[in-house]
Amino acid sequence: MTFIPDLNVMLAYTAAAVVLIVTPGPDMTLFLSQTLTGGRTRGFVSMLGVSTGLVFHSLLAAFGLSALLAASATAFGMLKIAGVAYLIWLAYQALRHGSALKLQAEAESPRPLGQVFLTGLGVNLLNPKIVVFFLTFLPQFVSVSDPHAAGKLMFLGLYFIALGVPICALFIVAADRFTTAIRNSPRAMRAIDYLFAGLMGAFAVRLPFARTD
Repeated sequence: MTFIPDLNVMLAYTAAAVVLIVTPGPDMTLFLSQTLTGGRTRGFVSMLGVSTGLVFHSLLAAFGLSALLAASATAFGMLKIAGVAYLIWLAYQALRHGSALKLQAEAESPRPLGQVFLTGLGVNLLNPKIVVFFLTFLPQFVSVSDPHAAGKLMFLGLYFIALGVPICALFIVAADRFTTAIRNSPRAMRAIDYLFAGLMGAFAVRLPFARTD
């Protein structure tokens, strides 16, 4: 299928996406907090809100980046260079500051599930790191000369969601054990930081020379 990148690109993208998904951030903090304070149903509803936000990010990235490519292949190439710089910055931030998983119990009465969903949607849509990641990372896996770039960008965005849903669902089901293990083992969290930084750094070096057409 013309909208599916080749196997090497898919393997590289899958590795990067999985590491990003398992690295704690605002989204994971939200649905784990909801799970621990209100039960699994609230955790899954908040995850659904986050996933809906990712669909919007995928659409915006696919149409926005494909429009940029149609307007100027040079500008699209420059965006890929900016993406490499962003990967290096992500690696640096992971090593310097690490990841944080801050779970806080809700003191107030449980909110309706509709509000939980909207909270997940809002947290994801308003997270600038997600916006920048989609706009700078996805182009690394599409060639400026690829006539099927728009389809591939959309596929990669939706594939990211498809990877994330089952992984996050496992975290929700095992929320108590997962959060206890993370809190009691800073080395495990630091290992994820080093893995994330190493992978982002490796992509920053490799991707400018990779063939993605």
